[in-house]
Amino acid sequence: MASSTVSFIIIIIIITTVLLPSLSSQLSDLFPSNNPPPFLGKHSHPIKQPNHHQQYRYETRYFSQPLDHFSFLDLPRFRQRYLINTEHWVGPSRSGPIFLYCGNEGDIEWFAVNTGFVWDIAPRFGAMILFPEHRYYGDSMPFGSKEEAYRNATTLSYLTAEQALADFAVLITDLKKNLSAEGCPVVLFGGSYGGMLAAWMRLKYPHVAVGALASSAPILQFEDIVPPETFYNIVSNSFKRESSSCFDTIKNSWNALRSEGQKEDGLKQLSKTFHLCRELTSVQGLSDWLDSAYSYLAMVCKRIDGSPAGSSILERIFNGVSVYYNYTGEVDCFQLDDDPHGMDGWNWQACTEMVMPMSSDQNTSMFPAYDWDYSAFREGCQRDFQVTPRPRWITTEFGGHDIEHVLKSFGSNIIFSNGLLDPWSGGSVLKNISETIIALITKEGAHHIDLRASSTEDPDWLVEQRATEIKLIQGWIYNYSKKMKATFEI
Repeated sequence: MASSTVSFIIIIIIITTVLLPSLSSQLSDLFPSNNPPPFLGKHSHPIKQPNHHQQYRYETRYFSQPLDHFSFLDLPRFRQRYLINTEHWVGPSRSGPIFLYCGNEGDIEWFAVNTGFVWDIAPRFGAMILFPEHRYYGDSMPFGSKEEAYRNATTLSYLTAEQALADFAVLITDLKKNLSAEGCPVVLFGGSYGGMLAAWMRLKYPHVAVGALASSAPILQFEDIVPPETFYNIVSNSFKRESSSCFDTIKNSWNALRSEGQKEDGLKQLSKTFHLCRELTSVQGLSDWLDSAYSYLAMVCKRIDGSPAGSSILERIFNGVSVYYNYTGEVDCFQLDDDPHGMDGWNWQACTEMVMPMSSDQNTSMFPAYDWDYSAFREGCQRDFQVTPRPRWITTEFGGHDIEHVLKSFGSNIIFSNGLLDPWSGGSVLKNISETIIALITKEGAHHIDLRASSTEDPDWLVEQRATEIKLIQGWIYNYSKKMKATFEI
């Protein structure tokens, strides 16, 4: 891989700060967490993008949503936030399309300013742009506040993918009715968990949306559909291709971390070595923090390998992850418990229905070896949330097994886009299913990089990928308009 291409990918990743799973391990009592895998990661930091905020103009509105779409109980409603832009919309008289981004597990404004592709193409389509926020994230809190919404398993029980999809469907249906825009086609977009929602919404509500671009959407990362070691193998292979010495340094660092933490003043010394704002109370949080950086950032290898002679393993590791966590060079110390996107509700989702088995292989992974232990995972969820996971529910509700037959028989107009540098690609759809269920694969692509804003530095393969996506979306809208015209004439 050309170094310029690698640099480009890493710059994009750093800017978007999309992080990955917390480390689970049975190496010793040091790594027992078996934590569910968040897509953003609890250690991600907010992005300062004043230019994007000026460029992406939108109005913030709120919509009154039912707390439970699937019962007739008289329950309190909540205010769902959504962002809307009609600057380029040609209106209902010309059947102007509506581009709806399926809000992820975080503040919707963060996703709006990091999904430049939708903003870039809206003018040529004459499209309205809509960013509805996922319930229980950002400002879209049931029961009036996050404290009340997250109080216990009873109040959190309405935080599900099914309820979120129903929110999107009810919102867009009501909005179209109020604007006399019932004939305007809706195109769904989403990246990561949002990409999963986009694909599932197209399957569950085909009458609401004409198609979906599901970028980096691991809809197969459930049960035993893909091997549990897939995710960490992809991360590890990327590092090994970049630098075998870097790979070895990271692989050996876990023992060094454990040994240092067991010393009398070990936690204090680790806090100093890694420039932490507060002294560690255990090594687990630090291991999670390191794992988040490794899971996307093979460029840490240059800093690890280029550390001054005589640097210890842990000093080399700090130099490497500083590329990720302190890319501006302005951070004095690091917080391990930040949640700037308001997405810690993902732990609840992963403990209920979004159960994604993962493991780390001793021979192929640079991470501590561990096996997926559902019993330990279940016990952790029962302890933390007083709830028992339902690991088979997602495949029951949305499918996953025998995906090729199912999508070929019952699906249409979905793009699954993936870059093979993205560890989540191993749980996504990586081949064409039919003429309308398309897989767009790029060898050098990273986590939903196609949804980012275009740049003059974009490599040719990314430009071509986006051009293909635009052509497919144009086809969906054209075919919809053609059918609507034929129906009207009848």
